[in-house]
Amino acid sequence: MDRTEPCAPGAVRRWVLTGIGTVSVAAGVVGIFVPVLPTTPFLLLASACYASSSKRYHAWLHTNRVFGRYLISYEEGRGLPLSFKVGTLSLLWLTIGTTTLLFVTSSVLRIMLVGIAGAVTAHVATLRTCQ
Repeated sequence: MDRTEPCAPGAVRRWVLTGIGTVSVAAGVVGIFVPVLPTTPFLLLASACYASSSKRYHAWLHTNRVFGRYLISYEEGRGLPLSFKVGTLSLLWLTIGTTTLLFVTSSVLRIMLVGIAGAVTAHVATLRTCQ
């Protein structure tokens, strides 16, 4: 006797959104250590996906001790603390500078990396600064 039942459309949607959210969290975590991979957009995508698919994962993301507070502040439009901005940009430029000077030989790639770092810097600098 085969007891399989087709998944309800809502269940498939939740599974897909949870999967996208989980992949986005993973990419965001990698982005913490790889400056050219943006962390915040991936975490915002994960938050949106989890908000529609899993209250438990959404709550976990917002209470995470590493990025929960910053994610909530960003989503609510309050901005980011100055110390976070300074730390982010310092790590960004230290990593990009080291990479371009020591590991990349292509001038085109160097220009691209510095351009990406410049764009990230402009984005972070234009965000509201909160306490």
